[in-house]
Amino acid sequence: MASSADQMGAGLSLANFSQATELKKRLWFTLGALIIFRMLSYVPLPGIDPTALGLLAQHTSGGVLDFFNSFSGGSLKRMSVTALGVMPYITASIVVQLATSLSPQLAAIKKEGESGRKKLNQYTRYGTVGLTAVQGYFLAAGLEALGANQGVQAVVAPGMIFRVAAVVSLIGGTMFLMWLGEQITSRGIGNGISLIIMAGIVANLPVTLAQLFEGGRSGSVNPLTIVVVIAAVAGLVLFICFMERAQRRILIQYPKRQTARGVHADRSHLPLKINTAGVIPPIFASSLLLMPLTISQFAGNKVSGESTWGDIVLTLNQYLQHGSLVYMLLYGAGIVFFSFFYTAVVFNPEETADNLKRYGGFIPGIRPGKNTETYLDYVLTRITVIGAAYLALICLLPEYLIAQMGISFLLGGTSLLIVVNVTMDTVAQIQSHLLAHQYGDLIKKAKLKGGRLR
Repeated sequence: MASSADQMGAGLSLANFSQATELKKRLWFTLGALIIFRMLSYVPLPGIDPTALGLLAQHTSGGVLDFFNSFSGGSLKRMSVTALGVMPYITASIVVQLATSLSPQLAAIKKEGESGRKKLNQYTRYGTVGLTAVQGYFLAAGLEALGANQGVQAVVAPGMIFRVAAVVSLIGGTMFLMWLGEQITSRGIGNGISLIIMAGIVANLPVTLAQLFEGGRSGSVNPLTIVVVIAAVAGLVLFICFMERAQRRILIQYPKRQTARGVHADRSHLPLKINTAGVIPPIFASSLLLMPLTISQFAGNKVSGESTWGDIVLTLNQYLQHGSLVYMLLYGAGIVFFSFFYTAVVFNPEETADNLKRYGGFIPGIRPGKNTETYLDYVLTRITVIGAAYLALICLLPEYLIAQMGISFLLGGTSLLIVVNVTMDTVAQIQSHLLAHQYGDLIKKAKLKGGRLR
């Protein structure tokens, strides 16, 4: 039976929205921050020739550039000051999380509470600056080499001065986006970093749909193909919503205690998400697979078949094209591997079993301690199999359809996962604010009635 809070949450409507002043302020702040993010994506790096860059962008499609360009809202294609987006911050966060699980020193810092969290956040910021500097330098060097075969130079004045200016600009753009995301999280609605990524993906959606429908109008794309693609995307969105809410709830029982109503035994549930790893596995797998293709695109004349290294890069470039059998198999295997790996990082059965034992909780029929840890690991392994298969299906099916139908539709499985997940989380937070506002009104009414009775 649904609780009173669930029943009240189900009865929420937009009629209460006009009265929630605090929620409206948060929504307006979030909207303004996202508008600033979109404006910054059109501020170019110093020393870039936009016309030449636009010509060269047509020859560099299909690699990891397109993958990260969709996350940055086209900033990477335009080589703006936010070309790297928040990806260095996300990478640094993941590295710090992995290091926390592997290093006893960092694990001890994590257990310090709020002070430990601040230290880890500071390490993440330092890592973000370092990663942005390294990626920015290689990006600037790649821009200088880009277009060597076509005889077009995207950089007005190549040299160390341009590279330093580009690195400083990219560090400033990434750190500003990181700060903007933190402000959205604290003063707006939803997770700021996730909303910035989603805004970048959604910004490219109108162009993608326009290209798809233009292909149907010109006859290059079969109208039936357009219908199939739209139906497949709608079906995948519904399937993602269902799987992201799917949980394996394990019953937890606590010892009986004496209350005013007699002896009472508390019960609760430990929810284990089917997809514990989230969108991390597809992002990692895509990055690893598409890196050789990106190297060959950025290297220009430096990579040729005249050397062993050049032969390796060109061979990988040939076999790792979108839609190829090798690419699909390796992509699926990478998603499955990172699903299990990241799930093991974010959920520790031993720590969970110890916490349950410390507070007197136990799983009915399972002894506390080692037996509980084994049972949790058993359950988690089996639901991760389902979660990994779900992620592989969501990410491989759009790739297969796009490759078989011969269309350029950039809204892939990873983008769909991010958009749907962030939308669900944001809507849940809006509902929480409306619910808190509704409870506040009930408390005020109760106080008024109590005052009148006196």
